Amino acid sequence: MSDARIPLPFHEAAPRALDDGQLRRNLANVTSSIREKRAAMTSEMPDWEALRDAGKAIKEHTLANLGHYLEQLEASVTAAGGTVHWARDADEANRIVRDLVRETGTRDVVKVKSMTTDEIHLNEALAEDGVTAIETDLAELIVQLAHEPSSHILVPAIHKNRSEIRALFLEAFDLDPSELSDDPAALAGAARRFLRERFLTAKVAVSGANFAVADTGTLCVVESEGNGRMCTTLPDTLITVMGIEKVVPTWRDLEVFLQLLPRSSTAERMNPYTSFWTGVREGDGPQTFHLVLLDAGRSATLRDEAGRDTLRCIRCSACLNVCPIYERVGGHAYGSVYPGPIGAILTPQLRGAKQDGELPYASTLCGACYEVCPVKIDIPSILVEMRRRTVHKERAESRLPATSLIDAALRGAAVAFATPRRYEAAQRLARIGQAPWVRKGVLKNLPGPLAGWSDARDLRAIPKQAFRDWWRERDEKQEMDA
Repeated sequence: MSDARIPLPFHEAAPRALDDGQLRRNLANVTSSIREKRAAMTSEMPDWEALRDAGKAIKEHTLANLGHYLEQLEASVTAAGGTVHWARDADEANRIVRDLVRETGTRDVVKVKSMTTDEIHLNEALAEDGVTAIETDLAELIVQLAHEPSSHILVPAIHKNRSEIRALFLEAFDLDPSELSDDPAALAGAARRFLRERFLTAKVAVSGANFAVADTGTLCVVESEGNGRMCTTLPDTLITVMGIEKVVPTWRDLEVFLQLLPRSSTAERMNPYTSFWTGVREGDGPQTFHLVLLDAGRSATLRDEAGRDTLRCIRCSACLNVCPIYERVGGHAYGSVYPGPIGAILTPQLRGAKQDGELPYASTLCGACYEVCPVKIDIPSILVEMRRRTVHKERAESRLPATSLIDAALRGAAVAFATPRRYEAAQRLARIGQAPWVRKGVLKNLPGPLAGWSDARDLRAIPKQAFRDWWRERDEKQEMDA
């Protein structure tokens, strides 16, 4: 089993990422740039908040009637000449795709960026049959050649700079150093030459889908490089693997999402390439089309009152670009194809692995993710609920008593913060009690359970004068002056 399937828990992966200075610089440069551009693109839309409300409403309606729209989608795709397959989990989806590829006899498959196929580890499954799946999105190709998982929903190779990419291409494409510079145009050209040969010879393509329209059976992929257009038009057979939550009721609904998605993801007014396909047409494009509808935990998430809002996600990555945690540790630390704030709530629901219980704690609960989400997913509230469930689960599994040290501490804090008088008294006691551990204004080497805080964080010592005391002195002074 590959390392990608047994990721390090977040508490082990995050410190390693924090030690990588180049990684932090790469992340900071890209995320800050996207944030600024996104703010400019959304601010020019006077109805931006109305669009967000519309996107939320469409998704909520669809999820409330998901069974109906999936059956309608199946009927529409079938009527257009396609074939629909239902997959309960990753193993079943991989088996379906492997069988379909095996029937064609091909040994090479081209792929247009699909997080869903990464979720189910399709490339590894195909490799067991001796089939090579070639990622055609530039960033996906980079991480594939580096034998690394993606680090970002939108920019999978966000953790690499252009000199690192040049070194990777020199080895992968067997080039002399004099043949390739680290100029972005030169790097893109090298990848284009490599991929163009694959596009022209591929018999099978595998794609994801940003949206599927129930009433027409139309699939949609948005991207920036044209690789999606090549994958969905040139091969004889096209296989689309899609999570069941990607369906929308009508063609008109795309009007909303094709405004929300590009502005929230690439900070553009529209995506450079927006590809639609509906079934098959003789002599035009793929002659065989298969749609694999993947559940893999989505139905269980849909039944969860607290977690179902997660399925509204349109994979724009806006929440990653504003998250202070993601900006410092990157995507690999999350151990999932879905990193950042949305991954912290989506991965535990879809995958449910033991180490995923840590992910809801990978947040400051600052709320920035909620503010930028184009479909208004209240990620902080879901994070809090998932933390609560993790605590109850751990307590049940370990048979801990109903009251723990943490519970006692929180109850004590609630009592202390209940009134101004108690709060000020607690401040005075803490100011006296902290003395043995204060070093240059910072608390160091705290004892017992508090050691974890002082080892990992710079905790400022409680000041000699509290704000309330300063404010009272100020008022008294003003009264005396008057």
